[in-house]
Amino acid sequence: MVQVREMEEADIEAVSAVRVRGWQAAYAGIVPRGHLDAMTVEDDAGRRREWFRHPGRESGDLVAVGEHGPVGWVCFGPSGGEVSGVTGRVGEVYALYVAPELIGTGIGRELLGEAHTAMTGRGFETSALWVLQDNLRARRFYERAGYRADGAAQDDVYDDVTLRELRYRREL
Repeated sequence: MVQVREMEEADIEAVSAVRVRGWQAAYAGIVPRGHLDAMTVEDDAGRRREWFRHPGRESGDLVAVGEHGPVGWVCFGPSGGEVSGVTGRVGEVYALYVAPELIGTGIGRELLGEAHTAMTGRGFETSALWVLQDNLRARRFYERAGYRADGAAQDDVYDDVTLRELRYRREL
């Protein structure tokens, strides 16, 4: 059983550990191994602290807290780009990670649901997100939550390997 609450600065190390381990588990065989191996909790926590302390930050961060601290994290806020064909305010789920050993236990679904509630409270009518095309598990997860690919795509480069991301969206 977990409790979802707003992230606090004291959660940053644990959130970074979840994020780094989440990347290394979810993207094994998709993102180049060298990129995944070079990720560290310390580096991620440093970037997360800067992001968290940024005075103009518009994002929201929620953590799922278990018996021993944070075991999941979702970050959301205003969409980073224009979403064609959508009227009203568009929010975006920037990131969602659950400790790899707890994937499939409902924590991700609970975090996403709480993010949707918070986004609606902020006046967003649509939620968008980007997911790696080859991350079939994540795509199925988001599709079960009502998201659909909308035809938009972008490329990201990791260690000279270009990977395609697809944009998904749903009404809130």
